[in-house]
Amino acid sequence: MEGKQRIPDALQSHAVSRRDFLRFCTAMSAALALPAESEQLIVHALESADRLPVIWLHAQECTGDSESLLRSGDPDITDILLDVVSLEYHDTVMVDSGLHAEEKMHAAMERYGGGYVLVVEGSIPTGENAHYCIVGGRTMEQILLEAAEGAAAIVCVGACAAWGGWPSSRPNPTGAKGVSSIVQGKPIINLTGCPHNGQVFAATIVHYLTFGRLPDTDSVGRPLFAHGKRIHDNCERRAHFDAGQFVEHWGDEGHRLGWCLYKMGCKGPQAYYNCPTIRWNDGTSWPVMAGHGCIACASVNFWDDMTPFYKRLPDVNVIGVEDTIDRLGVGAMALTLGAIALHAVGTSFWKRRRSVSEAAASDSHQAADMLPPAYPNDVNAVPPVQSEPDAGNTAFSDVVDEEGPSQTAADDSPRGEQES
Repeated sequence: MEGKQRIPDALQSHAVSRRDFLRFCTAMSAALALPAESEQLIVHALESADRLPVIWLHAQECTGDSESLLRSGDPDITDILLDVVSLEYHDTVMVDSGLHAEEKMHAAMERYGGGYVLVVEGSIPTGENAHYCIVGGRTMEQILLEAAEGAAAIVCVGACAAWGGWPSSRPNPTGAKGVSSIVQGKPIINLTGCPHNGQVFAATIVHYLTFGRLPDTDSVGRPLFAHGKRIHDNCERRAHFDAGQFVEHWGDEGHRLGWCLYKMGCKGPQAYYNCPTIRWNDGTSWPVMAGHGCIACASVNFWDDMTPFYKRLPDVNVIGVEDTIDRLGVGAMALTLGAIALHAVGTSFWKRRRSVSEAAASDSHQAADMLPPAYPNDVNAVPPVQSEPDAGNTAFSDVVDEEGPSQTAADDSPRGEQES
C-alpha cells in the first residue's frame, strides 16, 4: 500500500458501521481485561491513528495460526482488524508470489523502517546451517534477522514461533527454535497456543495502537490478559472436579453428563490461558466444553512436557488444595478416619466421665446418710474432744438437735466421732 491510510478512512471504505466499530472496541476492551472506561480510550486511539503496517513471516509451521485469525467466527473482528492494520506482506493471502512478493516485503521494510510490527508464525530451524527452511535462496533465520532489525515490535503467533512448538519436540531434528532464542534487543510478545486465538491477536494490536507498547507479559513472554489465570479455575467442569466426579472412559455416563476430564488426560490444572472465557468460533465453544481434555498447548514445550495427552499427569497440583489428586484422596480418607476415631474417643470419654460423676453422686448421698449430726447452733462446728466421760458430763449424743442431722452437704468421706 502506497502511503499511510487513516483507520477511519479504511473503515468507511469498507462500509463498517459506527455500531460495528464500537462493538469491536468494546470486545477488545473486554479481551484486554481493562476497566469499562477504557473503551472510549480505545475508540479515540483508533479514530486518530494511522493503520499499523504489519509484515507477517511464515517459517516452519502449518499455517494454522493464520487460519485461526482469518476464519474467526466473528467476521466483524476479522474485517475491522484488517482495516486497523495494513498487512504489507503475508505470503498466504497476498496476490503476489515469488520475486514480486519478496520485492514487496523489502519495499515495506524500507518504507516503514522502525515503525512496522513484525509477526512471525512458525519455528526457526537452525540445524544444518539453517538450511531446513529456505525462501528465495535465503534461510529463514537470515530473513528473520533482517526483518527484525527494522521492526518496532515482534509478535510471535502460535507455539512454534514462541519456543519451537512441535518441530522442536524431541529429538528436534531440524534444530527448531523460537524467535526469542534468535532475536535480541527487541520487544517480543508470545501469543501461544496451537493455534493461537485470533481475538488475542486483535486485542494485542489494539493495545499497541492505544498505549504505544505491547501488553504486559508473564515470565515466558505471554500477555497477562490472556494467560493470567489457570484454565482449571474458570472451567465449567470444575464443580465436578471438586465433587470427585471424573470421566473414567470415553463415552461413559460421566462423559455424557459433562464430568471432569482430568483422569482422561486434561491438563487444565497446569495450563494458563483464557480459552474458557473467550472460547472459539465466536464464543461458541472450546475443547473442554466439547468433551476433549486440554492439552496445555499454550505451555512451554507442551509436546514434550504434557504428553501423553490422554493420560493424566501423576503430580499435577490442583487449585485450592495445591496437592496431587492421589495425595488429596489419601488425605481426605485419613481425615475421615481420624474424625471417626476422634468421635469414638470423645464418646467413650464422655460416657466414662458421666459414669464417674454418677458414681460420685451416689457415694455422696451414701456419705450424707452416714454423717453424724452437726454440733448444735453451728452447722460447720466440729464436736469437742471428750477426754474421759464421767457421770457429770452429758454424752454427745444427748445434746444433738432433735430435728435430726444437719442439711449441710457431705464431704467425699464420712466424718465419724473423734476419740481421744
